[in-house]
Amino acid sequence: MLARLQDERERIGAALLELEAHQGYQLLEGAALRGATLRVQSDVRSSTASLWLLFDLHGRVLSAAEELRARHARPGQAQLAELTRLLDGPSVELPAAEVPLERRTLLAAPSGERLTLRAAVDRMTPLYEEVARAVAALDAVWSTLLSRLAEVEAERRAAEELLESAGGADPALERLRDELETVAATVRADPLALARDGSADTARLDAIRSGLAEVRRGLEEAERLREGFAARIRGVSAVLDLLREAEAEARAVRDEVLVKITAPALPDLPDSSAALADRLAAVTRPRPGAAARDGGWRETAKRVADLEHAADAALERARETTGLIRGLLDRREELRGRLQAYRVKASRLGHAEDAELARSYEQARELLWTSPCDLRKATVALTAYQRAVTSRSKGADR
Repeated sequence: MLARLQDERERIGAALLELEAHQGYQLLEGAALRGATLRVQSDVRSSTASLWLLFDLHGRVLSAAEELRARHARPGQAQLAELTRLLDGPSVELPAAEVPLERRTLLAAPSGERLTLRAAVDRMTPLYEEVARAVAALDAVWSTLLSRLAEVEAERRAAEELLESAGGADPALERLRDELETVAATVRADPLALARDGSADTARLDAIRSGLAEVRRGLEEAERLREGFAARIRGVSAVLDLLREAEAEARAVRDEVLVKITAPALPDLPDSSAALADRLAAVTRPRPGAAARDGGWRETAKRVADLEHAADAALERARETTGLIRGLLDRREELRGRLQAYRVKASRLGHAEDAELARSYEQARELLWTSPCDLRKATVALTAYQRAVTSRSKGADR
């Protein structure tokens, strides 16, 4: 039974860490919010705090049972009774502060509610599911809106750059820019205000993007008539050079991850530069009579504009892919740093010679400094070491 509970504890700890590492959770933690999204943030923080409190109390009781069992190779009746109380009885005591006011008395100090280990897990389960659902739902809406907002802002920047090059003013661009600022503020501070039936409503962003695209096309036409295509072709070539470098970097980082991380889940490698280079060659290849035909230059201008957009998007994807792959290495370094920080904490608390802590530390260290590194096992080992250091820290405070 003790082994089962230990395994359960490790799985719960890993699940909580994975929850806090989720993109949606990280977005919530790092944002200044308002409205419906602020209420979700408050609920998630409250529920997450309750989850960690229950997990910590559950872990303390289980640690006490482990220590009792370790001290008695052949436990007698008294030890067996105590183990039974810890493992099966109401041994998880919630803080007295959690006791509602109506259950307190004037003279008697309030005592916290007591739960069994199973009841504590049963109480954690709906809390975790509630937080996970809220985070996933918000992430689905927010990620869609942020992605679309990035596209619209890229469209705005492109139009502004063309306008700056051409000089003058464009009232339509000014109006769209003001509208975009209003919508962007809502996307960043209260994305749920732009949700319909649980999905992101991108209608306003799509309308702004359509208007900006129309403005940009008009500015591109003016730029084409004024200066021609040579500079734009050079610009596409430069982006393709950057894209080739980005694709090579993605391959190099992928190869490094395959050596250093066990069974990594890797995205597909970017491989667009060759096809885009062929498209560029086709655009620049002379076509007799094309410019003289009605709409010939306009068609070529559109092909160049499409190619510019495709090259920029491919470069962004390549860099994002490199970042995603490199994130596995960053995760390993983050875990290494946390392990060393807790080792310093243990030493500061006077537990540098603690044999059990030393074994737990070495187990985590071996996993983190072995190539390839199993990040899941390393996370579990680090959690165990953190819990052990924390339990000693709290014991020293009593």
